[in-house]
Amino acid sequence: MPEPKKPGAKGEKVEAPPADKPAEELPEDEHVPGEEPQMSQISGLFVEKPQTVTAIKGKNVTFVAKVDSSQMLRKPTMKWLKGKWMDLGSKAGKHLQFKESYDRNTKVCEKQCALFEIYAGGYRCEVTSKDKCDSCTFDISVEDAGEDAGELDFSGLLKKRERKQKEEPEIDVDVWEILKNAKPCDYEKIAFQYGITDLRGLLKRLKKMKKVEPKKSDAFLKKLGPAYSVEKGKKILLNVELSDSNAQVRWLRNGQEIKPSAKYIFESVGGIRKLTINKCTLADDAAYECVVGEEKSFTEVFVQEPPVTITKMLDDIHVVVGEKVEFEVEVSDEGANVKWMKDGVELSRDGKYRFKKDGTKHWLIINEATAEDIGTYYVYTSGGESKAELEVEEKELEVLQSIADLTLKAAEQAVFKCEVSDEKVTGKWFKDGVEVTPSNRIKMTHIGRTHKLVIDDVKPEDAGDYTFVPDGYALSLSAKLNFLEPPKIHLDTTGSFVNKNTIIVVAGNKLRFDVDITGEPPPTVSWKKGDTEISEAEGRVRVETRKNLSCFVIEGAERSDEGLYHITVTNPAGEDKADIMVKIVDVPDPPENVKCTAVGEDSASIQWDPPKFDGGVPVKGYLMERKKKGSSRWTRLNFDIYESTTYEAKKMIEGVLYEMRVFAVNGIGISQPSASSKPFMPIAPTSEPTRLTVEDVTDGTCALKWLPPERIGAGGIDGYIIEYCIEGGEAHGGLCYRADIEGLPVGEKMLFRVTAVNIAGRSSPAVMAQAVTIREIVERPKIRLPRQLRTKYIKRVGEKVNLVIPFQGKPRPVVTWLKDGAPLDTKLVNIRTSDVDTILFIRQAAREHSGQYTLSVQIENMEEKVTLEIQIVDKPGPPIAVTVTDVWGFNAALEWKPPKDNGNCEITGYTIQKADLKTKEWFMVLEHNRRPSCTVSDLVMGNEYTFRVFSENICGMSDDAGISKNTAAITKTGLKQKQQPYKEKDMCSSPKFITPLVDRSVIAGYSAAISCAVRGHPKPKIIWMKNKMIIGENPKYLMQNNQGVLTLNIRKPSLFDGGKYTCRAINDLGQDEVECKLERLIYAPINTAPISSLPRHY
Repeated sequence: MPEPKKPGAKGEKVEAPPADKPAEELPEDEHVPGEEPQMSQISGLFVEKPQTVTAIKGKNVTFVAKVDSSQMLRKPTMKWLKGKWMDLGSKAGKHLQFKESYDRNTKVCEKQCALFEIYAGGYRCEVTSKDKCDSCTFDISVEDAGEDAGELDFSGLLKKRERKQKEEPEIDVDVWEILKNAKPCDYEKIAFQYGITDLRGLLKRLKKMKKVEPKKSDAFLKKLGPAYSVEKGKKILLNVELSDSNAQVRWLRNGQEIKPSAKYIFESVGGIRKLTINKCTLADDAAYECVVGEEKSFTEVFVQEPPVTITKMLDDIHVVVGEKVEFEVEVSDEGANVKWMKDGVELSRDGKYRFKKDGTKHWLIINEATAEDIGTYYVYTSGGESKAELEVEEKELEVLQSIADLTLKAAEQAVFKCEVSDEKVTGKWFKDGVEVTPSNRIKMTHIGRTHKLVIDDVKPEDAGDYTFVPDGYALSLSAKLNFLEPPKIHLDTTGSFVNKNTIIVVAGNKLRFDVDITGEPPPTVSWKKGDTEISEAEGRVRVETRKNLSCFVIEGAERSDEGLYHITVTNPAGEDKADIMVKIVDVPDPPENVKCTAVGEDSASIQWDPPKFDGGVPVKGYLMERKKKGSSRWTRLNFDIYESTTYEAKKMIEGVLYEMRVFAVNGIGISQPSASSKPFMPIAPTSEPTRLTVEDVTDGTCALKWLPPERIGAGGIDGYIIEYCIEGGEAHGGLCYRADIEGLPVGEKMLFRVTAVNIAGRSSPAVMAQAVTIREIVERPKIRLPRQLRTKYIKRVGEKVNLVIPFQGKPRPVVTWLKDGAPLDTKLVNIRTSDVDTILFIRQAAREHSGQYTLSVQIENMEEKVTLEIQIVDKPGPPIAVTVTDVWGFNAALEWKPPKDNGNCEITGYTIQKADLKTKEWFMVLEHNRRPSCTVSDLVMGNEYTFRVFSENICGMSDDAGISKNTAAITKTGLKQKQQPYKEKDMCSSPKFITPLVDRSVIAGYSAAISCAVRGHPKPKIIWMKNKMIIGENPKYLMQNNQGVLTLNIRKPSLFDGGKYTCRAINDLGQDEVECKLERLIYAPINTAPISSLPRHY
């Protein structure tokens, strides 16, 4: 920081010191006066910190801060501050904008601060995340600092203030001496007085001027050095010496802890701790720390790459125009990169130059050298360079006569002849790039300037390009030998051919028919179908032509592709033709008209028509599938081919709707499925009805009864057909659908049979073994009185009376009811009579319904009677005339008279209670006393008692009691009572459960209850919990408290209501709780009894 200027005269401005000059940080135990001390534990969260800048006024400045959030549980919070207190987040807007981003791969959080109006001064960026924090400071200085920098520029505001003072002569003042002797609280005042605007820089320099002895480390005897350097691939050793040989150390790399591995080796020898890094790479170039408790030792490791040297230099090269050039160089490192240059210009892969690399060797290749390639070529590495010269020489040779193309037929002679200007020049002949070798048929001659190549008895393999190359010159003479051969088509009659010229193709498959063609020059090929020529363009049907081969292609053969195809080949030597028949075969069409012709109990007969098109191959048979209606799963019925068009499907479920479909099969494959048949159901008639008997016979009528068939099946029973005829008749004469047959001839013997009917038809008939004579049968009336009515029938007042009394008799008897010998009043009692029974019904019984009831059943002059006694009872009245007849000692004698109303039944006993006139609380003395008198003992001396008596019968105790008219006083004899002072007892107590909850299992779907008992005063508050969660106002639960008995009713518990239930009682003196488990919920079995087995109620 520069020396501060002396105070200037009025209007003089003091320049702000530069903000980019480095300054030392304050010691850990000091902080800037007026500011809050910074956190001493910095966690090193920043990956990239904002840097101090010098900006030009009017330009934008952007600061970037990056934070590593890989070790954080949540996104860190970042703040931008100006000075010591101003949060820039509140100033965001037109002149200040923030931008934040997050990289999920590197887990780096980036935040940008863009200033569109720059204010000089000190800034700070803070980042916090739970228990971690970090901060960094940076400065902004503006070149034009004399102008107004806005309301945020505190230094600018300081500079604009003018101190009004008298002009005084300048005095040399040493501000630093003043500051060194001043108190810290006066630093800001002195700085303002002498025009110092950078207070932070002032404090840093003042701290530097003070001699502070460095603090000696307690944990380290020897720390790490400031920095270490190592070559790439080598190992490095870092060591420290500790004052405590048993202390544990941690090694950190860029703030991340290092774990022992093959690369990082930890060693401990006494108080020395060593870290060895093997095979250093550029990734190991980082900052390292050794941490012992709260103390740290820092260092940096720099990894240097060794320079790449050239072990084999370039060699100069001399070539002729057109030759290939290869510059070769060898370097010291396999992974090194080299740079090729020519005359100071770097070379690149542009088609002319090629670069090649193999291990430590590198090549620069020029395929055909020209005069432009002459020059100096350089190769550079990081540790050396090499150069070489390239010379390209041009040769000139004049061609007097060049060789000419030849077109010959078989057995002719070919002569290639050329003439050059130099008769000494030799050369070589090449055919298609291969040097020609002399033989008996091939001769090469060189006479003067003429060179000849003679080929006798020309053959097709002699056709090709012939070249003469003079030795030593970049020159070549070329000509072509064309061989004429008539075209020929060579058909391969194997493979898809069924006969000489016919090909069979399966529809949908690809046909590729290759035809070999010979002829020289190559003939022209033409394919036609009828008069339509097939083009070589791309398409489903196309022709592909290659050398000596023509390919006829059909992609996905269709029926329309069937027909006769013509191939014609032509060239100047002639023409050839051939015909090919293509036949398309396919799977057949699906069968038609699939239908069900008949059904059985578990079978069905299916019929269908053959397919219209057999696919060009005879149909071998059929496959059948069936499924249930509504299902998507088809079941194969046969796996061997079935040849007939009628099939009987078996093993079906009766009463289930099925659908059928059929596949046709030929030599190519299986057709598509046919349309599904109409749904059909396998079903069969029921068996015959069982136990056919005559229930009743009258003049002209007969009532039959029977049981359902033993086998009904899925079709059920729609009804029954009853047929009858006169015995001996040949045919049944009538048809009836009722069990009661009327209009029968009186006195005739009739035969009957019953047939069950359902959707499948009639069952076999059930026939009676003997004929039935149609005439009235008289049966004596008889009453079958139920056992409970044979004795006195007793009911309470208000209860329901429902008596069912069956009887017999033919014809239908006359039923009469009497009460106490008089006709029954139907207003008081309901009577309902059927053919077989009679019912006496009283909705609410009253005492006047008591009496003797007589039932009479009469047929003509025959009669049957029964008598039943009904007694309606009620509670008795209170006893009367309760009197204390005698008192002696501690005893009293009582007498009373029976109640006037005994409730219409016998009095079974009496209940006696006593009460002290002081407390007037009643206590039980005797129960079920059968006599109308008793003696009460154990009375307390000095008390006077009254008594009351309840009467009892089979309905219970009387509602009211008979109270004694006089009292019984137990007097004292020569004793004087000494009254004790009354002291009220404190009844307060904390809650205590006297009956706990009990673990239990309940039945799911049935309501359950759990109970316990508690005592305590004041009355405790009760809280019910399930699995430690308060139940609250859940309508599923009903909580009751009856005199300390606590009940939790659970309405229809389910599997989710199992768990641990807790009852907690709380009052001002404390609390108590009990718990139980509700577990192993069991489902109640469902009652599957048939309705017919339930009793009837009227």
